[in-house]
Amino acid sequence: MNRAQLGAALRALRQASGKEAKAVARSAVMSASKLSKIETAKVAPSAADVERILTAIGVSDEVKEEYLEAVRAAATETTAWRLVRRMGLHKAQQQTRALEAEMTLLRLFQPALMPGLLQTPEYIRAILSRHNLGEDMLTRTISSRIERQQALYDSGKRLQFVITEPVLRWRIVSAARMAEQIDRLLFLSRRPNIGIRIVPLSARQEDIANHAFVIRDDRTVTVETVHAEIVVTDPRDVALYVRKFEGFAAMALSGDEMRAMLEGVRDDFLREQETS
Repeated sequence: MNRAQLGAALRALRQASGKEAKAVARSAVMSASKLSKIETAKVAPSAADVERILTAIGVSDEVKEEYLEAVRAAATETTAWRLVRRMGLHKAQQQTRALEAEMTLLRLFQPALMPGLLQTPEYIRAILSRHNLGEDMLTRTISSRIERQQALYDSGKRLQFVITEPVLRWRIVSAARMAEQIDRLLFLSRRPNIGIRIVPLSARQEDIANHAFVIRDDRTVTVETVHAEIVVTDPRDVALYVRKFEGFAAMALSGDEMRAMLEGVRDDFLREQETS
């Protein structure tokens, strides 16, 4: 199924449902303009776009899977960050929140930064401030990311995070704020639906911590590179990321051992703050 055929089919399904384009677009967390461009084949939709549109239309699971299978034939979708910025980073956060609302299992590997869902407001601001956003856009994007964090308190979701030890020590914010960020990890690690593991520098590495990635329900993987966000949907490729995640999780500290490491790093930051 090519782009034109897919667009026409989505339009036909929407019209058959009797739902207006604006209502479907709103439920699918996209603009009516984007939906129109998808239906007229001016824009190639991602698998996530198609899934949200079909969910908004209200088709059966069988029909949804049939269309998603066609979309996955493309296997990998890439969106350059410049296009995301043009759309608005806050809208990208809203789209990610919509994906997270539908998932039941998230597995995230992060070798460079605190995972967005675990970040304090100060850490979020420090990261997003590096994108040269205007103050209004910065504030809206920070708010959107904080709203995403509601997923942490949904007992119907399982959220598993594997981060490397350097993530705890990168000076993204001041020593006092880093201590607060680590306290947040300690607090969240005690929630029954959240698992946090830390790969210590002392662990013998059997794999390479190339880049961050997020696996949602064994169905999609999102990879962030320097220039773009890549969404992987081919089951064979998703399986590669699942194995990579499980490999790092196996060598990571968890439970009381993990919390003891966090407390040690936090105390280092507190001592630094007292002597500065």
